[in-house]
Amino acid sequence: MLYLKRKADIALENWLKDPNKKPLIIKGARQVGKSETIRHFGEQHYENIVEINFAIQPEFKQITNQGYSVDNVIRQISLLDSSLNFTPKKTLLFFDEIQDHPDIATSFKSFAQDGRFDVIGSGSMLGINYKAISSFPMGYVNYHTMRSLDFEEFLWACGYKQDFIEEIFSNIKGHEPFSQTVMYVMENKFMDYCLLGGMPEIVRNYFEKSSFEGSLEMQRQLMEEYKMDVRKYASGLDQARILNVLNSIPSQLAKENKKFQISKVAKKATFKDYRGCIEWLNDAGIINICHALHQPSLPIKGNYKPDVHKIYFSDTGLLIGQLDDESQRDLRVNKNFGTYKGALYENIVGEALVKAGFELAYYKKENATLEEDFFVRCSDDLVPIEVKSSNSQSKSLRTLITSDKYPQITWGIKFAKANIGFKDNILTLPYWSAFLIDRLVKNA
Repeated sequence: MLYLKRKADIALENWLKDPNKKPLIIKGARQVGKSETIRHFGEQHYENIVEINFAIQPEFKQITNQGYSVDNVIRQISLLDSSLNFTPKKTLLFFDEIQDHPDIATSFKSFAQDGRFDVIGSGSMLGINYKAISSFPMGYVNYHTMRSLDFEEFLWACGYKQDFIEEIFSNIKGHEPFSQTVMYVMENKFMDYCLLGGMPEIVRNYFEKSSFEGSLEMQRQLMEEYKMDVRKYASGLDQARILNVLNSIPSQLAKENKKFQISKVAKKATFKDYRGCIEWLNDAGIINICHALHQPSLPIKGNYKPDVHKIYFSDTGLLIGQLDDESQRDLRVNKNFGTYKGALYENIVGEALVKAGFELAYYKKENATLEEDFFVRCSDDLVPIEVKSSNSQSKSLRTLITSDKYPQITWGIKFAKANIGFKDNILTLPYWSAFLIDRLVKNA
């Protein structure tokens, strides 16, 4: 089976080299490649891998019944499967789907103090089930969050090397337009990536078949699995409300005003009734929340409006899978990503920002046309980001940069179907380069 190189590979290698490493918890939504990446890492570095999946091996949930010490846990595992080997310093214990037995994390303190075995825990609903842990081992655990493939990882799968990525960044940093060949190739690769999304199984299917055959069905099946997770892990009446929110996202993104409105989710719905539902989907890694700002100023987090936000899918492939049949045809036949009033482009750039480590925030001035899609921090500057479905002028961006009312804003970024350009302190970039936004901001 084709292994897709991931940025998590580097994180795992760095964790292994740390002489003071602690048990590692890898968080992330369903099907983003956590288990596959951990297995690949384990096969490269350990003589023995003890993998326990609490979702498909529920009998192992009893391994903490006799206590959380290393010896107790190892003893109980051995009783259930005597074929497993536990050689100190040469064995990786991989506890998978720990959301089905979150109490196993209580033992991680003992493993950290003992030091004989390396331990990795992974699960898709960890943001939901932490409350079920008897005694969370604060200070004794390392964390890493995995998401679906970003465009850089997709380029790796296409065979592009790091030297090519560095050349791309050099152009961006120097404000030098790309050659026509680079633009043509990258635009086509990026369209393929956007149609697929970044879920490893779907990406792998694309490379193995050299076509999009089955990709839409896989996207829709994955969404059904997410909905099954809602029914399994959400409690009480929250299930129906969470599903109402999830089902409402595509139509709300299709609006000219993309602010998420609870009143559009269900008849007579209020924020009071739906409080916590959006956060549940965010904790599960299914959506990205884009918070509204009171003012376009720093600090970003301390400037959020409560209960005012946009909602994007964490993987654009999930959004594409939910589009109606007419939009599907327009998208796949004509590669028209301007459909849904630019929502696809916004979702794509928002997804890239989150994968680059940013939280999403936007600004809409009351009773005015001034609106900006995203903001990121660059040292002591606030950098507005505008996403255009065409390469039209950016009135709001220009206003934010030139107005004395916003002293923390001195330049901005416009993502468009365009080559690199820099004019009036606005840096224009092609959509596909959004994966480099963190490096750009750090080097600005």
